[in-house]
Amino acid sequence: MLASIYIFFFSSDNLFILDTKVLGLVHLFLLGFVMMVIFGAMAQLVPVVLEVGHAAVELFYAIWPLLGIGALLMVLGFLKFPALLPYGGTVVLISMMIFVMEIFSTIRKVKKFNLVMSSVLISNTFLFFGVIFGLVMALGYAGVLEVDILALLRSHVYLVIGGYIMITIMGLSVVLLPMFGLSHGFSMKPLEIAITLMSISVMLVVISSFVDYSFIRYIAYSLSVISMFLYFYLVYTIFKTRARKELDIYAISLIYAYISMLISLLLGSLYLFSSFEPLLLASGWLMFFGFFGFAITGHIYKIVPFLVWFERFSPLVGKEKVPMLADMLPQKSSHAQFVFCAAGVSIIAVAILLQDNTLIKAGASFLVIGASALVRNVFYMINFK
Repeated sequence: MLASIYIFFFSSDNLFILDTKVLGLVHLFLLGFVMMVIFGAMAQLVPVVLEVGHAAVELFYAIWPLLGIGALLMVLGFLKFPALLPYGGTVVLISMMIFVMEIFSTIRKVKKFNLVMSSVLISNTFLFFGVIFGLVMALGYAGVLEVDILALLRSHVYLVIGGYIMITIMGLSVVLLPMFGLSHGFSMKPLEIAITLMSISVMLVVISSFVDYSFIRYIAYSLSVISMFLYFYLVYTIFKTRARKELDIYAISLIYAYISMLISLLLGSLYLFSSFEPLLLASGWLMFFGFFGFAITGHIYKIVPFLVWFERFSPLVGKEKVPMLADMLPQKSSHAQFVFCAAGVSIIAVAILLQDNTLIKAGASFLVIGASALVRNVFYMINFK
């Protein structure tokens, strides 16, 4: 919601990748929404994926307030008060270190690793280094250290986005998508190759931050694109083999998410050949708000009703009438949220390419309405009686 309102302050005339407004929006959305939801999901899914209990699940109660405070301090630092960046970065670092250490402690209890378990280990290792790079950049931006921010930015982005978020999504996809779509009989080989290529890509980008050879970066970018297309092929296979054919809000949200991912990859590839910066900005916009945003909201509509039902209604089964999961989902409001958010994301993507300030404001208006509907829907599901 806050990220949607934030977009009203943008002007397409002077947008560039290191614009403080862009950096503020990226951190507000990724830390305040994407990472918050992923951490919450991992609190529930880690025991399922790793088949062991959390080492110290109570630590999650400290993670979210620290991450929220750190994110707000960093946004204020990017916008008005650079001196706040080291403090915000330190709070975010503490929050994420608590998360990473808890996950590593839990992983130590695992006796035998499979591909999904390995993806959790790999992604959290990349997160550990990504946060450290981010803190060094924050210190450099605030004038405390002299560092090459642009070189470190590549490593920070790839470690967190490619190394943590993408590999986490890849690993959890083969747990959640088949479960909700009732899919089976597909090969895990594309996922194995995709995670391997993404991991190599991230490591090459980090190396390129210290060794100034451009061909290393381009090899890394190519490997990450190939990895994403292989991942898309796996998702398409799961979608085609699913037994549940209904196109509910979950399915259409994921369809939009993966279409956004494909378009983002195409725009990013075009940028490598043209260096036209709006292509890179539009690619990042569609990856963050189109792919990450809709993949998360689609799963919210599946996971939140189940958690509430299990906590509130499962003890009543056999004793009295209990609602179905579909009864707990606000049908009209959830579809309205999808329409407004999809329209907003699409309009702003076009506005970035055309560098049209009016279209950015129009798209932001749609996004604010859609985000308001999402907040309303979440409260409806949480408070369902």
